Amino acid sequence: MDHKTYQPKMPDIMEAIFDTIYLLFDLVAGIVFFAMAQGRPLFVLYGILTLTLCGGDAFHLVPRIFRAFRGSTPKIKHLMGTGLQISSITMTAFYVILLFIWKLTFPDFTAPAAVEVMIWASAIIRIAVCLLPQNNWCTDEGNLKLSILRNGVFAVTGIGVIILYAISGNAGGYHMTKMVAAILISFGCYLPVTLFSKTKPKVGLLMIPKTCAYMWIIAMGLQLLCSWNG
Repeated sequence: MDHKTYQPKMPDIMEAIFDTIYLLFDLVAGIVFFAMAQGRPLFVLYGILTLTLCGGDAFHLVPRIFRAFRGSTPKIKHLMGTGLQISSITMTAFYVILLFIWKLTFPDFTAPAAVEVMIWASAIIRIAVCLLPQNNWCTDEGNLKLSILRNGVFAVTGIGVIILYAISGNAGGYHMTKMVAAILISFGCYLPVTLFSKTKPKVGLLMIPKTCAYMWIIAMGLQLLCSWNG
């Protein structure tokens, strides 16, 4: 595509602005966690969680931002596909880190062994599937069967984390039961996009509330940081 004749479309520009705000929010939040952690493992882990999310998503979103203003090229298409693979792996790591955050937030609770196995096993399987070249990340066709498989086991990872935060409830007055709602929203919006966005592009709009749910998860950590520092 000739960049000189390409005219950015308003929906693409709005998406690019939203993605930029999201990445900047994650970056700043990650810095805040590390700066104010005062050596406390919980908030150091929150910083790692946030920058894992930001760094992984940046591989996919930055090419999308460039595409919005310059149009699609084979190079941008390849970067977006590779970035999607990377962000799929880092998103899985995100939920494993949430397991450790739960343990540090609620030291009086013990995670059921079955739930831990559930989270670890599904996360390992998900990452292994994401690494398979048969996923065809950089093509328009992708691989529907592998998409169903990798996102099915990913849902199992999410369910495991949901169970943990449901077990701890409102212990300590931290109001972390909201984490259950945030994870449910993220998966409820993410799974339809991964399965149907190629055939029904408008489904891709669900990525907005999905992204907001992740920002909400990070905001909960910031709120907890403020309450502990206060």
